[in-house]
Amino acid sequence: MPSTKGDVPLISPAQNGLAAENFIHQSMAIIMEDAVKKATDVREKVCEWRSPEQLKELLDLELRDGGESESKILQRCRDAIRYSVKTTHPHFFNQLYAGMEPYSLVASFIVEALKPSLYTYEVAPVFTLMEDAVLRKMIEMIGWEEGGDGIFNAGGSMSNMYAVNLARYHHFPDIKEAGLSAVPRLVMFTSQECHYSISKAAALMGIGTKNVYMVPSDNRGKMIPSALELLIKTAKSEGAVPFMVNATAGTTVLGAFDPIQEIADICEKYNLWLHVDVSAFIQSFIHSFASINLIPLSVANSVAWNPHKMLMACLQCSAFLVRDKTNLLQRCHSSSASYLFQQDKFYDVSYDTGDKSVQCSRKPDAFKFWLMWKALGTGELEERVDRALATARSPEYANVCFWYSPPSLRNLPDGPELWKKLHTVAPVVKERMMKKGSMMVGYQPHRDKANFFRMIVISPQASRLDMDFVLDEIHNLGKDL
Repeated sequence: MPSTKGDVPLISPAQNGLAAENFIHQSMAIIMEDAVKKATDVREKVCEWRSPEQLKELLDLELRDGGESESKILQRCRDAIRYSVKTTHPHFFNQLYAGMEPYSLVASFIVEALKPSLYTYEVAPVFTLMEDAVLRKMIEMIGWEEGGDGIFNAGGSMSNMYAVNLARYHHFPDIKEAGLSAVPRLVMFTSQECHYSISKAAALMGIGTKNVYMVPSDNRGKMIPSALELLIKTAKSEGAVPFMVNATAGTTVLGAFDPIQEIADICEKYNLWLHVDVSAFIQSFIHSFASINLIPLSVANSVAWNPHKMLMACLQCSAFLVRDKTNLLQRCHSSSASYLFQQDKFYDVSYDTGDKSVQCSRKPDAFKFWLMWKALGTGELEERVDRALATARSPEYANVCFWYSPPSLRNLPDGPELWKKLHTVAPVVKERMMKKGSMMVGYQPHRDKANFFRMIVISPQASRLDMDFVLDEIHNLGKDL
């Protein structure tokens, strides 16, 4: 072989191994100090807010022909950390993920260092077996005594899309080859409080968002079973074919739990697939709260579960699970790519699980959950969840929704004027907390309700002192309004 091809040298590696190793060592020191230690220190800021234009200038985002010096690249790393939101900070209550999980973090480092892709056993033997072990345990905890199937994927939204696609294929298997022309007008049902990914799934798969019938919820955000049955009858009277119901265990805004057993009974009556989105929660890790610890997940046909939420695994860590032993997941998604899934390999090809996925390259996200679970055990994971819920003291879950009324509004009578003014409070307080960097709490309107704060308490690192801080800080930021 020639030592060059054109002007490109071939005889030595393109990258200096020692230089790369030295750069990684220096980078890891920055990560440990700035992204791990400081980012979880309650005395540090949650964020250093800059406008998009300011941040563009600070980061110098333009990509050029020539490379930069190592010292400048290390500074780029520091800047990326400095101006990012510290979601592991004890005062980050903005989303359904928070806190730093050390075992899952280390698993993430290992995954990035090894660069595996989870489609065949031959290229990811360790992680293939780990994913299988985690899925089996999750299926056991759901209560599917006869077993099931599943796959880790890129987020809870993707799990819900898997559910829609699989439910449709279950009812109309010809759609895989013949397409939408092979099916009648299909209708699916979900509560008005569901995650928006359900409508996105309908749009992506050609079902159409108008064929997602939103079932009314009660004042706590739970789906009303009688309203569901009425809508099913309405769809059938229109000549449509109902095929699926999506129920939610822990809605995004109010944290409500749909009455799953009642919904399951209706699904059985009308032969509908029941999917339960429990992306933020799993019942086996809850013992203290009677209102939510007996949710009958075993009646579901499929379940979406996100360990990266309530259980704090590093993003992303999401599983789609199905009560099926007939290889439905494989039959629905397989394309039998000959360069990957040869059937005459020298090992058991049942471990080549990639053809069950709509992805080709797929990270071994289950490892992040497996290592954490091995380190802590089920008991410690239960305690984490119980602690977070006890800290939140929410009526049903970890979502704490509330209004802050400044002193100037406290003597106003209840009426349109009060709610119009109260509606403007949360956005201003949110702006001030972001620019100060003291904490992050979300806000939003909901149905006919004025803007309110939606605080998510899931990190076991949050304490009673942090709860007191939030209330005091909101008052300090908004008392002049």
